[in-house]
Amino acid sequence: MRLKISLLKEPKHQELVSCVGWNTAEELYSCSDDHQIVKWNLLTSETSQIVKLPDDIYPIDLHWFPKSLGMKKQTQAESFVLTSSDGKFHLISKLGRVEKSVEAHCGAVLAGRWNYEGTALVTVGEDGQIKIWSKTGMLRSTLAQQGTPVYSVAWGPDSEKVLYTAGKQLIIKPLQPNSKVLQWKAHDGIILKVDWNSVNDLILSAGEDCKYKVWDSYGRPLYSSQPHEHPITSVAWAPDGELFAVGSFHTLRLCDKTGWSYALEKPNTGSIFNITWSIDGTQIAGACGNGHVVFAHVVEQRWEWKDFQVTLTKRRTMQVRNVLNDAVDLLEFRDRVIKASLNYAHLVVSTSLQCYVFSTKNWNTPLIFDLKEGTVSLILQAERHFLLVDGGGIYLYSYEGRFLSSPKFPGMRTDILNAQTVSLSNDTIAIKDKADEKIIFLFEASTGKPLGDGKLLSHKNEILEIALDQKGLTNDRKIAFIDKNRDLCITSVKRFGKEEQIIKLGTMVHSLAWSDTCNILCGLQDTRFTVWYYPNTVYVDRDILPKTLYERDASEFSKNPHIVSFVGNQVTIRRADGSLIHISISPYPAILHEYVSSSKWEDAVRLCRFVKEQTMWACLAAMAVANRDMTTAEIAYAAIGEIDKVQYINSIKNLPSKESKMAHILMFSGNIQEAEMVLLQAGLVYQAIQINVNLYNWERALELAVKYKTHVDTVLAYRQKFLETFGKQETNKRYLQYAEGLEIDWEKIKAKIEMEITKERERSSSSQPSKNIGLKH
Repeated sequence: MRLKISLLKEPKHQELVSCVGWNTAEELYSCSDDHQIVKWNLLTSETSQIVKLPDDIYPIDLHWFPKSLGMKKQTQAESFVLTSSDGKFHLISKLGRVEKSVEAHCGAVLAGRWNYEGTALVTVGEDGQIKIWSKTGMLRSTLAQQGTPVYSVAWGPDSEKVLYTAGKQLIIKPLQPNSKVLQWKAHDGIILKVDWNSVNDLILSAGEDCKYKVWDSYGRPLYSSQPHEHPITSVAWAPDGELFAVGSFHTLRLCDKTGWSYALEKPNTGSIFNITWSIDGTQIAGACGNGHVVFAHVVEQRWEWKDFQVTLTKRRTMQVRNVLNDAVDLLEFRDRVIKASLNYAHLVVSTSLQCYVFSTKNWNTPLIFDLKEGTVSLILQAERHFLLVDGGGIYLYSYEGRFLSSPKFPGMRTDILNAQTVSLSNDTIAIKDKADEKIIFLFEASTGKPLGDGKLLSHKNEILEIALDQKGLTNDRKIAFIDKNRDLCITSVKRFGKEEQIIKLGTMVHSLAWSDTCNILCGLQDTRFTVWYYPNTVYVDRDILPKTLYERDASEFSKNPHIVSFVGNQVTIRRADGSLIHISISPYPAILHEYVSSSKWEDAVRLCRFVKEQTMWACLAAMAVANRDMTTAEIAYAAIGEIDKVQYINSIKNLPSKESKMAHILMFSGNIQEAEMVLLQAGLVYQAIQINVNLYNWERALELAVKYKTHVDTVLAYRQKFLETFGKQETNKRYLQYAEGLEIDWEKIKAKIEMEITKERERSSSSQPSKNIGLKH
């Protein structure tokens, strides 16, 4: 990726340009110390003077009124705020009429910023004051006051906090009075510029110590650049939070959100005092010290999938290269390309007005449809369909271009969604809520309606990143997520009535990805790269989970690596310095998944015998139990030396009825309540009581016996025997109550038990016996 710079031969301004701001994706306004406001039209390459300000007004900062007001979208902004050196800010219409001038600070007003909703304006000045104003320019409050000038200010993603500079310090102050203020030393020189992105919640700062830095919203450092030759005078996030731009003397740099640099350009600009990104995130404009306005387009983005590499060579042209046979195709578009995604044998490209869908088998005839909104901020793909996110909503389309659904939820803000907070599979859409970060919304892909009984998935901690598995049946769909404590959890997506368990898979996980070909999960843990070959093991037999993992040392990936993709058996990891590392994992677990999904148990056993790896046998054992195939499970457990489990499986085989077998298989996986329910539904009350006695669930055993008015004496007898073994006295009130005046006759109890077992045998022989205990649901 690099920047394509365009700079006029002669500057349009006579003095230095102090600020620039995009009105639409093709229209920019610039303000200069020559008191002129100039409009630039990039489609026609024309410039025109909008207004000449009075000679005593030297503009310092410009910010357009935000376009989105709730879900009501304006196509373009109608007015902007301009701060100036005379202590005022001016509300100016796009035609150049000064609607209002407001006395704001003593000394220059150094920055002014609208919040995301356009309901409030924050200004900062040389007098060290931070003031909040209403939309019409009425003073609401003075948020803070200090002895040093405040050079830059930014709103937090929810418009409830303000970030501002104080010399070498950065301060985050909530608007709520008496809330905790966060302050930290960020640079060794005065901080000149800050920016806070609403999508990734990260903070940028630039200082006179010639460095730029990236911070999280708690003030923890994520990246610090090497010192440059000159102070860094401007920084700005791209709208989607994936890139940022840095400006200095004769210097323009394009960086990834983690800090490493894609491109460095040295245009003849003087110092770049202000940088702003166009609304669609495809180009940058910079306000230059020598009177120029510099424009830079982001080109040469790359997308890779299997044998194909796609490169954006110009604004409207892509080059597709097949690395196997070196075949090259050129794709031409009518408008400029904004976003693209290559996955599942399809390339999806959104331009400013249309969406193109190419199949990797045929690059010549794309499917084209018009877009409602235009500025697509995110494209996600699954095997059967893809998702587009823009300022107006979330839209799901099939690869044939058919509109499928548009999920909605209360308080939805699409401008802050990214690949970490939205996930797509063939049947499910998952979206992490921003208002309450502990909640995940789940939708049916085909209809856009809430999944199951409409219950939300809620976790006890804030969730950072979510990912749906891609293969298998809808009923088995799982979602993995990383929470604030960096725990990796997994849970089922289908939620009917009963509360699904959220189970912890790993700790200190920084990044995760599901394979696109089968349900294998990989993650970067503290110092290890871990692959969970069969994550569902946690639902079947948690004891053998460690045996189903593949782990390797991750120190070679340096600090803060993240997983880019997991295609087939190849994982691509991006290191903190921007370099890509490709890791191949064993292909056998994926083949095993394939065999099991098509019930080829003999082939699965043969594969494990051929590979001779404990991880494979452990995966097969868990898969067999999950699919109720106890014959295969017995072989697999024997191979990994779990003798107690082999014996238990053998004991299940000898049970008289299929309900009993089913219940004990459920108990094997730890589903005690389900096992009990199966037995009670089949009328096997004694067996239900017996499993509770065996598990020492004394309360429940007595409760069942009393409820069904049977075997109360049996439960009391086993309880008495249990207490005698440990030399204890009965203290449970319920047991004392029912034991009163009851003589325990073991002969009589044994006869009753025999009778129950005989009754069960007779029942099962009268109904057609099943040869294979592994009866599928």
